[in-house]
Amino acid sequence: MGQLLQRQDLVAEIDFYGFCLQDVDDTCVPIEYPEGRVQGAFLTAHEGRLDFESAGHTHTAALAVEIWDEQPPEQAEEVWDQQGGARLRSPSGQLAVWGVAGGPGTTYVDLLASGRTWNVRAYCAGREEVRRLAQEGVPEGVERYLVQFWPAAG
Repeated sequence: MGQLLQRQDLVAEIDFYGFCLQDVDDTCVPIEYPEGRVQGAFLTAHEGRLDFESAGHTHTAALAVEIWDEQPPEQAEEVWDQQGGARLRSPSGQLAVWGVAGGPGTTYVDLLASGRTWNVRAYCAGREEVRRLAQEGVPEGVERYLVQFWPAAG
């Protein structure tokens, strides 16, 4: 079984139903967020970035990021509303959390290694509640994301 190397508990400022994790080395990202965004798809991978679609228009989501040495076990202890997988190459080893209109924020994911290709598994919970609450205000921490990274073979 894989070993958890690091966990970061962050926030994602969601606007216009989305956010992304994008490599901080802009020269390695041919299409910056939100260009090429696929609305309605929970997780979409592009070169140098991962796009996430939220259930709420504007809110602050809890974002947990885990770095593993190999594939982690499935997260079966919680009921997840959405789950998706992807691969991502990160030349810099750091990802900025971007909003659709807000652009890059000051929150960064440290992948612990540069120039690596990663397998990614993402989960989300709290979607129905944030969909309802975001129509009335700007909820915080209702929608929760868990994004797991582990090295891709080859």
